[in-house]
Amino acid sequence: MRKLNRPTGHRMSMLRTMVSQLVKHERIETTVAKAKEVRRLADNMVQLGKEGTLCAARRAAAFVRGDDVIHKLFTEMAYRYKDRTGGYTRLLRTRIRVGDAAPMAYIEFVDRENELRQAKPATPQAPQRAPLDPWTSVRNAIRSLGYNIKDVQTPEDILNADRLIFPGVGAFAAAMDVLNQNGMAEALCTYIENDRPFLGICLGLQLLFESSEEKGLVKGLGLIPGVVGRFDSSNGVRVPHIGWNALQITKDSGILEDVGGQHVYFVHSYRAIPSGANQEWISSTCNYGDNFIASVRKGNVHAVQFHPEKSGDVGLSVLARFLQSKSYTAKRATKGKASKLAKRVIACLDVRANDNGDLVVTKGDQYDVREHTKENEVRNLGKPVELARQYYKDGADEVSFLNITGFRDFPLGDLPMLEVLRYTSENVFVPLTVGGGIRDFTDGNGRHYSSLEVASEYFRSGADKVSIGSDAVYAAEAYLRTGVKTGNSSLEQISRVYGNQAVVVSIDPRRVYIRNPEDVEFKTVRVANPGPGGEEYAWYQCTVNGGREGRPIGAYELAKAVEELGAGEILLNCIDCD
Repeated sequence: MRKLNRPTGHRMSMLRTMVSQLVKHERIETTVAKAKEVRRLADNMVQLGKEGTLCAARRAAAFVRGDDVIHKLFTEMAYRYKDRTGGYTRLLRTRIRVGDAAPMAYIEFVDRENELRQAKPATPQAPQRAPLDPWTSVRNAIRSLGYNIKDVQTPEDILNADRLIFPGVGAFAAAMDVLNQNGMAEALCTYIENDRPFLGICLGLQLLFESSEEKGLVKGLGLIPGVVGRFDSSNGVRVPHIGWNALQITKDSGILEDVGGQHVYFVHSYRAIPSGANQEWISSTCNYGDNFIASVRKGNVHAVQFHPEKSGDVGLSVLARFLQSKSYTAKRATKGKASKLAKRVIACLDVRANDNGDLVVTKGDQYDVREHTKENEVRNLGKPVELARQYYKDGADEVSFLNITGFRDFPLGDLPMLEVLRYTSENVFVPLTVGGGIRDFTDGNGRHYSSLEVASEYFRSGADKVSIGSDAVYAAEAYLRTGVKTGNSSLEQISRVYGNQAVVVSIDPRRVYIRNPEDVEFKTVRVANPGPGGEEYAWYQCTVNGGREGRPIGAYELAKAVEELGAGEILLNCIDCD
């Protein structure tokens, strides 16, 4: 400002405005030169607020503008930083401004509570185990076929079952611990050895083998020879194996009669390998880097590595054939399509409440979901449950609900959204993903909810995966800044209990044009269409809060970081193309 020969009064007025806006919004962007001066002044204002004297209030009021700003300094800020000496703000360099190439930066207040939470080592806790009860989606699939369900509570329930379905979830070691502690392992072995009707799903297949390498070498039920091991990522495959793949049916399986060359849905990181010792059990294989056992059959005992309850109509036919009391007609083995992950068509539904409080599916123009009319209403494209059911009938491989106002609401208080999940899972038998507001939260009564609790409620309501947006950005920034995995981020909490296959990160980037790739520290690309100033390069800045706020991290850097923190999939959007 001095270089432009601006008067001192003008310069001080500008600084007063900027400091006031920083206190009010807790974050502003400006040039690095101005940011350094504003940061110093803002720290001085907070120090006055901590003093709390009448003299301090007068000095602050002489500089900052607005009663609300003064009130915030002397109440909220004073309390937040009462035990902190100085350093209330920080400066984050962001980009080079188009036009004059001025270096830009964000100034923001340090989140003291979050800082303490990250600095404090995680309290040791007993391992959390996913329940052995069947998933909601398995229950819904069975009920849709007209059958009733009785849950197994005791070993006697296993021995007395007419037909037994074991859709195991969670970790191999935890599942075996529960089976052994409850005396169910012995009952399960007796049931299967007597050739009683049995269908294992996913982990329910893996537990039949001798052991697993998932947590060291853990002993299984020992009914099928072989060791369950992790996919070999050196073969060029991503782990976990997520998506639709085809089977190579090697012998008569009965329940796979309708599968043929169609694809079924897999989601797993561990698999069993065919060998001479287990050949008599194998009814189909699949290839993902190498051949693995996709299903087994011996008499009335069946187990599949894929998820029939999430494989659409072909998956329902697998369940129906197992549940039918009539005997199977022997058929020759059929050779299906070559095993290869199929491309997925995912119906992604943006959901929010309209002005009447009804949940509707909407779409925005550059994330603006309001109609450009006098009424300015939320664009209404239909009801979430009905549209999801229609997309499923039309052949969608997956349905994703994104609660686009979830970043500002408390998800566990959003009962309509939970109901949407419950009703959808009763009629849609492909994977369901839900996102929006999955983060740690403290309600108005002071009750703290972890992101794991929020995600667990979504899973109980019928979701198979959760999509994390803004919170993933903050977690990635902290990880890249410190290089430390605290174990406290939503990604780490949820993936630790449910596996990384249950965690999707939704990235909402915005293109930022630059003249030279060396101007920024982020991954850049050469663009096909030059920017407004003829720029030939761009980086993709991640945003939070529904695309409203840019952050100093690129889409590429975010993707790499969240993979380390526990994400299994990336949902990549682009605000510029919306």
